[in-house]
Amino acid sequence: MQILVIYCHPVAESFAASAHQTVLEALRAGGHKVTDVDLYAENFNPVMSRQDRLDYQNTARNIRPVRKYDEQLATADAIVLVYPAWWYGMPAMLKGYFDRVWLPGVAFDVTPDGRVVTERLQRIRRIIVVTTYGGPWWMVRLVIGDPARKVISRAVRALCARGCRADWYVQYNMDRARAHQLTRFLERVRAGLARL
Repeated sequence: MQILVIYCHPVAESFAASAHQTVLEALRAGGHKVTDVDLYAENFNPVMSRQDRLDYQNTARNIRPVRKYDEQLATADAIVLVYPAWWYGMPAMLKGYFDRVWLPGVAFDVTPDGRVVTERLQRIRRIIVVTTYGGPWWMVRLVIGDPARKVISRAVRALCARGCRADWYVQYNMDRARAHQLTRFLERVRAGLARL
C-alpha cells in the first residue's frame, strides 16, 4: 500500500516527533511504501498568495507551486496525519497544506454549472490521524466540538473513496500526561498501524 504521511510540528524533540517516528517505523515494518512529508522541515509555504487565489479554479495554473505535493496525493492509497492540536484545531501549517494542495483538478473538480465532482482521490481508502490535545477529552469533544475532527471526518473523507475510513489516535491531557501514558499511546499507534 502507498501511504502518504503528513507530519506537522516545528520541534524535533517534541512528543509529536516521537509519534511521527513511531508511525514511520510501524508502516515500514508492515511493508508499506511510505512517502514522508515533514511540512516544517521542507519549509512548506502554507500561505495562499493573491495569485494563488486568483488561479484557484484554473486547473492548468493552480498546481504549479505545489506540483510535488499534488503528485504525492494522487498516488496515495492511505493518508496518515501526525500533528498536535493547537487552539483545538490543526496547526496553521497543516490547514495551509489543505488549502494549497487539495485543489480543484487535484482533489476534486468543479463543473461549469458549479457542481463539485469528487472522483479524483478514489484511491484513498483510509485516513489515520495521530494527534495530541492539551485539554481533557470531555472539553475537546463535548464543549469545544473538536473542529479538526469535523474537517477531516467530513470534508476530507468526502473527497476520498466511498466508504473511506478515518481512524483516530488521540492523546488528551498532553500537558499533564505521565511518561507511561505517552508510552502506552505510542504502543497503541504502533499496534493500530501494524493492522493496516
